[in-house]
Amino acid sequence: MDSLTELFCLIDDFCCQFEPALERRLLETGVKKRKRCSGLSLSELMTLTVLFHQLRFRQFKSFYLVYVCRHLQAEFPKLPSYQRCVELLPRCVAPLAALFEMLKGQCDGISIADATAIAVCDNRRIARHRVFADSARPGKTSNGLGLLDSNSMPSSIPGVN
Repeated sequence: MDSLTELFCLIDDFCCQFEPALERRLLETGVKKRKRCSGLSLSELMTLTVLFHQLRFRQFKSFYLVYVCRHLQAEFPKLPSYQRCVELLPRCVAPLAALFEMLKGQCDGISIADATAIAVCDNRRIARHRVFADSARPGKTSNGLGLLDSNSMPSSIPGVN
């Protein structure tokens, strides 16, 4: 999403359907609770949360105080204080999970694996580590285990003896 307005419209359309469905399914304890409206709607709060991750800020506090309060005041005219916004954030966990589940779509059989190296053990203990002793050596490959011996490779791969 390039535009903040597009992102908000997507989330707001989802919230218009999700909130009534959630209210119908919630169990009641019998205790009456006040339902005060906050300055930020659920869709505005979810938009800020998604925007925080899209812009790759490290801390929510700097994102909220430096970016949102200074540059997005016109888009969010009823911004609460930082402390109140942090108190409101747990409200959007379940709706965000449902939104991402809805947007995820079906898997078409193509998956991408991260080939980040994983440290198996400390370098001083490599000689004693025997989990993959017969199939892996130190090194870097796409599978993260090191170079595999040709004996441990499946014979169904063409070009491998």
